[in-house]
Amino acid sequence: MGVKLLPNICTSFNLLLGLMAVVAVIHQQYLLGSGLIVVAALMDRLDGILARRLQVVTQFGKELDSLADLVSFGVAPSLLAYAVSLHIWTFVGLTGISLYVLSGAYRLARFNIAESKGFFLGLPITVAGAILAVALTITANPVVIFILCLFLAGAMVSTIRLPKI
Repeated sequence: MGVKLLPNICTSFNLLLGLMAVVAVIHQQYLLGSGLIVVAALMDRLDGILARRLQVVTQFGKELDSLADLVSFGVAPSLLAYAVSLHIWTFVGLTGISLYVLSGAYRLARFNIAESKGFFLGLPITVAGAILAVALTITANPVVIFILCLFLAGAMVSTIRLPKI
């Protein structure tokens, strides 16, 4: 019974790491926030691997994973982007992060109802969140970050098929 819980435990860690990333941003610990988002991405990868290998894929686990992903790879990176860079353009910055989060939520909802074998439809929010978090450790240029938010938002809601690795 305990082994069956491992994927959901990893998903729970993913969610808590996303929450800790938000708290890090509140305390202006931006590098820590970025790092926590990247570690959350590793936990997200691990939960999927464990669920498939242990043959314990469930609808509950899928829904929990999406909720955790929205926090860790939608809300946390967007708050980080706003705090580090986009706050200087208040409305434009809020528009950029809003489009990013809404696109991530749309992507997750579509993933939960779509049947796709061997490919992802659009860029997974986990990848988008990790890219945004890492980019913010490289540059705080608001033009670059705003364009990146828009690009990632578009990539998440696109119908481009990306192979599952």
